[in-house]
Amino acid sequence: MAEQQTSSEITPIPLAARHTTRWDMFATWVGANANNGTWFVGGVLAACGFAVAMKVLVLSSALSYVFLSLVGYIGYHTGVSTMTLARASFGERGSYLPSLVNITQFIGWTAVNTFIAAQSVSLLFHDLLGWPVWGQPGGQWGLIVGILVMSILHIISVASGSRSIQLIERIGIIIVLIFVIWESIAVFKTVSLTQIAHWSVPVKQKMATGAAIDYVAAFNLAWVTAGADFTRFTARKDNATLAPWLGAMVGVVWFAFIGLISTIGIAITSGVYDPNNSDPSTIASKLGLGVIALLVIILTSMTANAVNLLGAGSALSNIFPKLKLKYSLWVVVLMATLVTFIPMFVGSFLDTFESFLDYVSMVLGPTIAIICTDFYFVRHGRYQVAEFGKINGAYWYVNGFNPSALITFVVSVILFLAAHQLPLFVNTIGMTFVDMVVSAGLYAGLTRLLERK
Repeated sequence: MAEQQTSSEITPIPLAARHTTRWDMFATWVGANANNGTWFVGGVLAACGFAVAMKVLVLSSALSYVFLSLVGYIGYHTGVSTMTLARASFGERGSYLPSLVNITQFIGWTAVNTFIAAQSVSLLFHDLLGWPVWGQPGGQWGLIVGILVMSILHIISVASGSRSIQLIERIGIIIVLIFVIWESIAVFKTVSLTQIAHWSVPVKQKMATGAAIDYVAAFNLAWVTAGADFTRFTARKDNATLAPWLGAMVGVVWFAFIGLISTIGIAITSGVYDPNNSDPSTIASKLGLGVIALLVIILTSMTANAVNLLGAGSALSNIFPKLKLKYSLWVVVLMATLVTFIPMFVGSFLDTFESFLDYVSMVLGPTIAIICTDFYFVRHGRYQVAEFGKINGAYWYVNGFNPSALITFVVSVILFLAAHQLPLFVNTIGMTFVDMVVSAGLYAGLTRLLERK
């Protein structure tokens, strides 16, 4: 074997330097899901009807966040980020693939939350200055200014890396708690829970159960690949496993429920169900919650996007190790700002959002399955952290690529594209989790087969 060289320095976070508490970890993941995107997902799920939507929301989320705990433990155990961990399963150079996946999906989620928050900014300008809102002639200017304002706020929120993000989450969770209580009271003043539970979805707009499971899974799995980015900063195992699961579950069920009942409530009172009006800015406006509600929606975008941006920044730093995390964060903020303008040209934010969810399911399922299968079943929980970053080291495989991981990823993506629209999956359990099971089995089998040679 050729003499080892260091291709990039990987420095795990030592236990003595880990200061993230159980409350910080819990608040981080509540704040990650207590946001505009979660609210919008709840509104979209209204197309299943209240009872089915709640079952899908709870069960699909609970299963998705098991993987958050699994990845969270690996981060705690090794002290490195998720995309650094991917070097073990995908190879030193192969890890650039999941890093690119992470960058694109977290920038996408940042853009989703930013676009919704920008609509709130646009409505603020309408209420305070009389500017036309998005959808009216000249309304694009308020939205453009809103996107730029949110981008500036995002730069402020990530200015000092994980420390400033931690501060944003601590403040944000308290304000968000007050807001959702206020929002719930506003909804139940107009309609009862009984009315909401018995509301019938128009037949042409009804969403199949399997499709709903895939949408919720895509939303929740997006956080999994950021798990170790946060848990490497805690010194306790339960803070890395139980706290993220509980925090994420509380956040997603809590805020999606608000989006669900708000959207159904508006449909009952107006007589029209339009999933395009599921965003919190439109709902807050229709409920007459005023300027303060719009300001809180803007803040929730900051709390969620702080996590999104850290995930994207960490992935970018894995590809360019010499780029400091702080500068990686600034780069991804700029990229997310540009992506946020896409729905303005596509025409329908909902169509853009649903296409994005399909992409997330397609690429994240196999990525997460490969990482977890490698650590827990192939390596039996033992990674040589000192070998990360080494040319011709333990994770160099074939010229820096692990063929088993790459073959599994490609096959799984093809399988998802071929099968996720089939009635067998659309009407039952969806394709995302099935694809993950196939990915895990294929990766384990290929690894065993290739290691025998």
